[in-house]
Amino acid sequence: MSATSVDKVGRGTRSSKGSKDHKKPTAAALKGAIQLGIGYGVGNLSSKPDRDVLIKDFSVVESVFLPSEGSNLTPAHHFPDFRLKTYAPLAFRYFRELFGIKPDDYLYSICNEPLIELSNPGASSSWFYLTSDDEFIIKTVEPKEAEFLQKLLPGYYMNLNQNPRTLLPKFYGLYCIQCSGVTVRVVVMNNVLPRAMRMHYKYDLKGSSYKRRASRKERTKASPTFKDLDFQDMHEGLHFDAETYNALMKTLQRDCRVLESFKIMDYSLLLGIHVLDRRTLSRGTRGDSRKGQRVLYSTALESIQGNVKDPEPVADDDDTLGGIPAKHKDENLLIFLGIIDILQSYRFIKKVEHSWKALVHDGDTVSVHRPGFYADRFLKFMGSTVFKRIQPVRGASSKRKKSSLYKAKSASQEILAAAKEQQREEMKARSMDNLDSNFFSSSKQPDLLPTPRGPGHRVSFKAPKPEEEEAHNSEARRASSSSTVALDDPLPCMSSSQSESEWDEYL
Repeated sequence: MSATSVDKVGRGTRSSKGSKDHKKPTAAALKGAIQLGIGYGVGNLSSKPDRDVLIKDFSVVESVFLPSEGSNLTPAHHFPDFRLKTYAPLAFRYFRELFGIKPDDYLYSICNEPLIELSNPGASSSWFYLTSDDEFIIKTVEPKEAEFLQKLLPGYYMNLNQNPRTLLPKFYGLYCIQCSGVTVRVVVMNNVLPRAMRMHYKYDLKGSSYKRRASRKERTKASPTFKDLDFQDMHEGLHFDAETYNALMKTLQRDCRVLESFKIMDYSLLLGIHVLDRRTLSRGTRGDSRKGQRVLYSTALESIQGNVKDPEPVADDDDTLGGIPAKHKDENLLIFLGIIDILQSYRFIKKVEHSWKALVHDGDTVSVHRPGFYADRFLKFMGSTVFKRIQPVRGASSKRKKSSLYKAKSASQEILAAAKEQQREEMKARSMDNLDSNFFSSSKQPDLLPTPRGPGHRVSFKAPKPEEEEAHNSEARRASSSSTVALDDPLPCMSSSQSESEWDEYL
C-alpha cells in the first residue's frame, strides 16, 4: 500500500485532517468503491418513476454513506467506508436512455469486471479507466470541472435533444467518492478508441503550434499519442470522398459553435488511425467476443452527419467497429475520432495564461485563446490540414463531360425531330380541314333527294338566294381561318320551306 498508488487515483480534493486519522486507500480499493458506488446509485434510481426532466433536476445532488458492514439501505462490502454523491441522477438517466443504454447493460459494463487503467498522455492530472467491454471511459475530474459540467447540463440537454449525432463527449453519469480522506470525482463517458482495434497512430490535435509535439517520454511508449506538429511531419492529410468529408466537417462545425456558445476552449480532437493493410498482423486482443458497441451514436461513423458508405469488407475480418473509411497515399484506413476535454471554460485563470504566453510567443499560436478564435482556428486546421477531400480524376471527368454532352446533343436532336414531325402532321391536318370545309361550303353540292311529304306533293329544287350564299361563304372563310377544325361536322341541310320550294321547282 504505497503512497504512489494513492496519488494515482486521488487527484481530487483531499483532506489533510483525514490523512492523520485514516489509512490511505489503495488504487484497487478506490476503483472498487467507484464501481460499487455507481452500481448502488443506478440501482437505487430504478425505483423512481419515469417523468420529464425539470430544470431543478440538473442541480440535484444525492448523498449516501456506505459503511463496510452495510446498513438497512446499503450492502456490505470489503472496501473502506465511503460516501457516494450522485449529481443530477434523473438528468443523466435521460441521457443514457437517449443513447439506448439500459440500466442492466450499464451496470454490467461498469460493475461486472475490474476496470482497466489507462495512461494519460495529456498535461492534466486526470486518470482514466476503461470498462472491460470497451463501452465506457471513467475519468477523474477536478472540482472546478465537475462544477462546470453541472452548470453545463441544461445546455447540454438541449443540444442532445436537437442533435444526438455529435462528436462531443457523451456524458452518462457524474459521481463523487469520499473514501478515507480522499475525494475523487469521476465522470462516465463514451469510449472513442475501441481497444479491440489497434490504433497504429494516435493524435491529440488542437490546431495550435506552440509546444505541440509529443515529448520524448511519450514517444518511448508502445502506443504514443502524437500532437499537431507531429501530424504534419508524419501525414500529408487524410483523404475522404466528398460525401464523407462534407458530413465530417458539418458535424465539427456544429459542435464547435455549440462549444463557443458555452465559452469553452482548449478542447482537442482525439484521432485514432487504423491501417487496414496491416490488419492481420495488428489485431488487438479482447476477451469479449461481442462485436461492435451497443450504445447508439457511439461509433465515429454514427456520430457524423449524413449517410456515409461503409468501407469495403476485408477478406479475413469485416468488422470495422464503426470506423470511418479514409485513404492516405496508397493505404486504406479506418478513422476513429471524437472531441475531448470540453470542461475548460475561458475563466479568469485561462485569460491570464493566454496573456502571459502571448507576451513570450505569438498569441495566435498558443492553445489557450478566446472561444471564438479557438473554434475558427480549430476548424481551419481540421478542414485544410488534417482532413482533405478526394479530388476526381481529370481524365474520367472529361470523358464523363464528353459523354454527357453527346447524350444531351442527341437528345436535343430527337426532340427537334419529333417537334418538326408534329408540326408537319398539324399542317397536313389543317390543309385537309380547309379542303373539306371549302367543298361543303361551295354551291356545287350533290343533289339531295328528300322524301316527299305526300302523294300529291311535288318536289322541286331551287337555287339558293344571294344572301344565303353569302352567309355560307362567310362561314367557310371563318372555318378555314380557324386553327382547329372539327372533321366530323354534319353536312349543311336545308330548311323545310326551302326543300318544298325546290321540289316544286324541280317538278
